[in-house]
Amino acid sequence: MQRRQFVSTVAAGSALGSLGLLSGCATTGSASGPHVIVIGGGYAGATAAKYTRLFSEGKVQVTLIEPNANFISCPISNLVIGGIKKIEDITIPYDNLEKRHGVKIVRDRATAIDPDKRVVKLASGGELKYDRLIVSPGIDFMWETLPGMGKPGAQDKVLHAWKAGPQTVALRKQLEAMPDGGVYALSIPLAPYRCPPGPYERACMVAHYFKKAKPKSKVIIFDANEDIQSKKALFLKAWDEHYKGIIEYRPKHRVVDVDAATNTLKFEFNEDFKAAVANVVPNMRAGDIAVQAGLATANKRWCEVDFLTFESKAVKNVHVLGDAIQIAPAMPKSGHMANQHGKTCAAAVVSLLLGQEPPKTPLYANTCYSFVTDEDVVHVASVHRYDPEKKTMLTVPGSGGVSARASELEGRYALAWARNIWADTLA
Repeated sequence: MQRRQFVSTVAAGSALGSLGLLSGCATTGSASGPHVIVIGGGYAGATAAKYTRLFSEGKVQVTLIEPNANFISCPISNLVIGGIKKIEDITIPYDNLEKRHGVKIVRDRATAIDPDKRVVKLASGGELKYDRLIVSPGIDFMWETLPGMGKPGAQDKVLHAWKAGPQTVALRKQLEAMPDGGVYALSIPLAPYRCPPGPYERACMVAHYFKKAKPKSKVIIFDANEDIQSKKALFLKAWDEHYKGIIEYRPKHRVVDVDAATNTLKFEFNEDFKAAVANVVPNMRAGDIAVQAGLATANKRWCEVDFLTFESKAVKNVHVLGDAIQIAPAMPKSGHMANQHGKTCAAAVVSLLLGQEPPKTPLYANTCYSFVTDEDVVHVASVHRYDPEKKTMLTVPGSGGVSARASELEGRYALAWARNIWADTLA
């Protein structure tokens, strides 16, 4: 079996096999039985909601609290910024979770958790009781580290576009309105942050657009880190082959403030820089609801969990998934990994609710594709196994790796990956 086939097989089936539940879709069922609430309908939360129904064969009732009507994918969203895709291409409704799997969807925002009463409080004023709670809040931003971004209107002018949606479209419009000869400045925060290769892919997509439509313009990457965080050789090769004179990379440039009125970035040790379009990706932490509930125990930024069950180490009966967690060694904050978290957690939660031991040997995979042109793509892949002695997930020796080179064939794989994981999560 080739590596790519192996990774796809692990991604689709590892958690299912561990529970021995490979049956078809669960129907709506009755309102009786244990109740699981899932906060957040991203890659991890939506997957957990669906697979809790599947693994329990409809015996566990699931409610998904999600304020948005549609799922919008962060993976592939850089293609929208580059003008290669439209926002509609990465937007999928949540309807099938309810229609096909019996997940009750509450269009609201969770504002507080009472772990003693096992209650989630909603922005609308309502409350929902749970037997087990799954919190998948994604990331929020540490705006306090950029004082100027707290001024009125600053966050609407200098965009992050690191949560796919309206800002993705707005950043594209800023690039279209920018005069030829202008500079697009992209600032990258210190790791860890959501999607390690994402900023470098974004730089490629913007440069691809400039090369065609604004040939006098430039992309400057201001990276707070000492070096490129993922697929370094592959990105450097792409920049040299396709974007020489367009992309400039500057490491060790940590942004400490922004003057949004003039699109000026202010650095810790370097001179200020004024851009035509400033795209500032701030420092990140677990989503607000996780921090407010006391789940973010690692530097008050990330949530520590038991990797067998994803149960919080701070609060019983509450499980935390996705980009909000304190990662295991070499575990990226990625959409694919979040999908795997969702399945592993769903298997554990169903086991616990049905009085069974959770699976002891979770195994899951990660694949991350990056577009370097409108067609050519590179990837990084890894496989992770639970280590009972260290009580964490470790990469399997010899697994994974990176592309030998960028290719159009991998571009087709990347789009197929997106279609498949969207279906696995939401169909």
